[in-house]
Order: sequence, then structure tokens, then C-alpha cells
Amino acid sequence: MTEDTGFFQDPPRLANQYRDDPLLQSHLRRVLPPEVHAAVESSLDRMGGLAAGRLHELATACRGAEPEHLAFDAWGRRVDQVTVNEAWRECARVAAEEGLVAIPYERSHGRFSRIHQFALVYLFDRSSQVYTCPLAMTDGCARTLEVLASKALRERVLPRLVSRDVQRVWTSGQWMTERVGGSDVGLCETVARRTAEGWRLWGTKWFTSAVTSEVALTLARPEGNGPGGKGLALFFVPVRDEAGHPNGVRVLRLKEKLGTRNLPTAELALEGTLAEPVAGLADGVRDMGTMLNLTRTWNAVCSAAHVRRGLALARDYARQRVAFGATLAEKPLHLDTLADLAAVQEASFLLAFHLVEQIGREEAGELDDTGQAALRLLTPLVKLATARQAVAGASETLEAFGGAGYVEDTNLPVLLRDAQVLPIWEGTTNVLALEVYRAIHRADALRPVLADLEARAAAARDERLLEPARVARDAARRAAEWWAAAGARGAWAHEAAARRFAMTLGRTLALALLVQHAQWGLDYEQDVRSVEAARRFARAGVDFLAAPDPDPEATARLALGEEPASP
Repeated sequence: MTEDTGFFQDPPRLANQYRDDPLLQSHLRRVLPPEVHAAVESSLDRMGGLAAGRLHELATACRGAEPEHLAFDAWGRRVDQVTVNEAWRECARVAAEEGLVAIPYERSHGRFSRIHQFALVYLFDRSSQVYTCPLAMTDGCARTLEVLASKALRERVLPRLVSRDVQRVWTSGQWMTERVGGSDVGLCETVARRTAEGWRLWGTKWFTSAVTSEVALTLARPEGNGPGGKGLALFFVPVRDEAGHPNGVRVLRLKEKLGTRNLPTAELALEGTLAEPVAGLADGVRDMGTMLNLTRTWNAVCSAAHVRRGLALARDYARQRVAFGATLAEKPLHLDTLADLAAVQEASFLLAFHLVEQIGREEAGELDDTGQAALRLLTPLVKLATARQAVAGASETLEAFGGAGYVEDTNLPVLLRDAQVLPIWEGTTNVLALEVYRAIHRADALRPVLADLEARAAAARDERLLEPARVARDAARRAAEWWAAAGARGAWAHEAAARRFAMTLGRTLALALLVQHAQWGLDYEQDVRSVEAARRFARAGVDFLAAPDPDPEATARLALGEEPASP
């Protein structure tokens, strides 16, 4: 047998993901006070090394080791144990010790604590097998208990959720989705009954991620309450009792999903589950909003992380892959494609961390009523815009690798499969677009967001940024005029355009943030990279409102494939 001496392609390699990310470093230098930046940088560098090293290697090695459900023990007792792989367990340890949930509750750096936390999350996410999912829900649960729960419940549970002790820390689930409900949680069928032992829940939760968590927040309708969201209450649920037995929670099956396959997601039956009301016996959907605001922020940051990881891999591959006599990094067309992807990555990052910054200010009590109104609009807006960019970015990444991007054991297709959940989790694009509408109607939120956008675009002084700034301001004015004409447009056309309106706002705000950051980079770091990102993002287009309003009848026929009525 002769040895095969033919060509073999080397896989893409990751460098320390903090040191290798000039945008993250530059942004933190811009928004953090020098003493805070100095205090947090070592933790970011450590996480950057883990993300490129041990965590990435474990996630790759354990890619096929999916969760397993053991319903009964050897003696027939119901145990409903779900086992996870070594990478998942290591991510749990790292997340606790590095304080990925604890940091904003320790508040060592005031409103900047959220920036520190989410910078770590951004580095951690794509090497974590989506362990960021239980972390997001735990953060949301912790904040919900902090602001809504009784003192007794808060003091009993909150220290466990925000602990850095691996042996003591808990994670939380978020059980909202039911077979009849989906995004319309007001259709929740789970019933809460008061008993001598306390409140007990009966119902089915159709999609519950991170079923290995120790506790959960869920919605149920106390007997006698009316229909809809107002009749629901938010309940705190221990998943197991003090003896470690299931607390009336039966795992019906683990879900087989397109992506996030290492994340244990289950369908659950609640069969007399002991639970505790968090904040009264009504308005549960409103109370769940505190949790959703944070989980949507995690979603946005992880969306930006998706694009960043794909770009990091594609950049390394471009430097080593030789085709037609030169590396891909020497091919003008490939460089142009990667530059477009990098512009999307910078836009996603700045949009997500703009939301993070506002949440930190809100938790520090630094937002007035106008700022609160803007935050109500920003949360769904940023989530929907970044999530869609993550899917497009992951698809572009796979194409940059050619056939290797389509082969599972390169560990590249997982980027696209995992990204596809981001526009679905925590509200689909259409659901969030309608939430943007509600925020504008109920809180007069459009005015402060557009004013802030204009101010950021106005930072442009360098001649190369004047055109991107103009594009942002023009799109912002069009959005304002379009909204002002809602009454003349009619209800059908107004709702039909909700996605185009929200995407215009999101992309326009992202462009304004790019312009602002690029001008700062020129002023303080002589960095032209973000200038090119702003110019490219502007050329790609941010305004989706220029098209005329669609015809309702023609739209319905096209959408549903119907034949026109006979004359």
C-alpha cells in the first residue's frame, strides 16, 4: 500500500477571540471609563482564550453527543433524568465561575456591569453549544424576581441564580409555549388550582428549552380567572422536590430540532406541579415582560456573536485556501464579499450593544420617562434586526467555504442551523414588528428613538462619512413621515408594512451607530475600518418603505396561491 501524499486542506483556526476582535476592543475603549475598562479586560482576555481553545474544542468534539432522556430507573420509578455531554457541563462551570449571570447583580461597575457581562457572553456564545439559552432565561428570571417577587421568594431563590459557586448555582427555564398558543400566550391552557399544599398546575408545555434547569417561570390561569393574558398569572416552579424527585413534571419527549441540538428541549406535562405565584394572580403576560426584555437582549447579542464567529473562521480560511493560483485573501471578489459580511457584523454588534447600554442605564435608574419609552421600542427592534442578519450572515459564511461549508463534520453547518432559531425564539420577526407598533402607540416611543438616531448620525465630520450619515437621516425622516400618514393609509396597509417599517428603523439605527463609531475611531484611533463598514452598510440599503402600499386582494391571491374570481 502506498501512502497518499495528495493535498489536504487545513481547517480554519481561531485566535483568542477577544484579542482578534478589533471592533469589540474599540467599542469598549469608547464606552467604558478607563478604570472600568482596566478592571474587566483580564476577564475578557481569559474568555477569549477559552472561546478559541478548550470550549471550542470540546464543542466540536461533542457535536454529535445530543441529550438523552431516561424516563424510568431500573426499578420502574419515574425519574425523568436528562443527561448532557461533557462540553455542556464544562460550559456550565465556566459560566458560573466567570459570572455570566452574576455580574449585573453584583453591580461592581454600576451601569457598565451589563456591558461587561454581555461582552463576555458575546465571546462565550458560539463555543458554548448554546448554553447561553439557559443563562438568558436565568438572567431573566433573576431580574423578574428582583423587581416583582415577595421578599421571601426573592431571598430564597435569587442568591442561587446569581451564584458563582458551581455546586450552588441554579439555572432557570422559561415555560411559555403551549400547543394552542405559540406566540399568542394568552391562549395558555395550563390551569392553576389552590390546594391545601399550595398552588398546583395542570397542563402541557409544548416547547421548553434547557429542561435540565432546577427552576422555571411559567404561565398558568388560576381557576375562575377570565380569558386572555390578563387572566394568566406568573408562577415560580421548582422542577424537583427536596428529595430530588420530579415535582409533578413529566418529560413527554425531547424535541428533535433543526439546530441547537445539544440544548435539551422538551415537551412537558404538568401534573399537579407545586408552584408559587410571583406577583399576584393576574396580568402574568405583563409580568413576564421583565424576563422577555432580557432574553431578547441575549438573543440580539448572540445573533451578533453568530456573525462574528462565521467571519473569524472565513477570514482564517481565506488566508490559507489556495484556488486558481492564489489565496482567497488575494482575490478581489472574495475580499469584497467578506467586507460586506464584516459590515453586517459591525452593524449587528453596535445595534446589540446599544440595547445593552440602555438596559444598564435603566437598571441603574438613569433613564427618564422618555428613555424608558425608547427602550420599550428598542428591545423588539434590535432583536428582530440582529436575528435576521445572523441567518443571512451564517449562510454567507458557509458559502465562503464552498463544499466544506456543507459537510457536517467540518462543524460549519451548525452555524446556520443554530442561527435559524434566533428569529423564532422570543418572538418571530412579525410578532416583534407588531410590538414595535404597540410601543409607538402606547409610549410615544418613535420620537425619542429618531431624535437619538439623528444625533448619532450628526457625529459625522469626515467627508467619507457624510454620505452614510445622509442616508441614515433621510431614512429616519421617511420613517417619521410614513408613520404620520398611518391614518390615511388604512389599517390593512399599515399592518401589512409592519415588518418593512421595523426593518427600516433597525437598519437605519444600525447605520447611525456605525457612523458615530467610525468617526470616533478616526478621531481617537486613526482607524478607517469602520468607515468602510458604514459606507458598505449604507450602500446595501436601509430604507424598505419606498415601495408603494400593496393591494390587499392581489396580496392575498399571491400569498395563498388563489385563482382570481370568475368574472
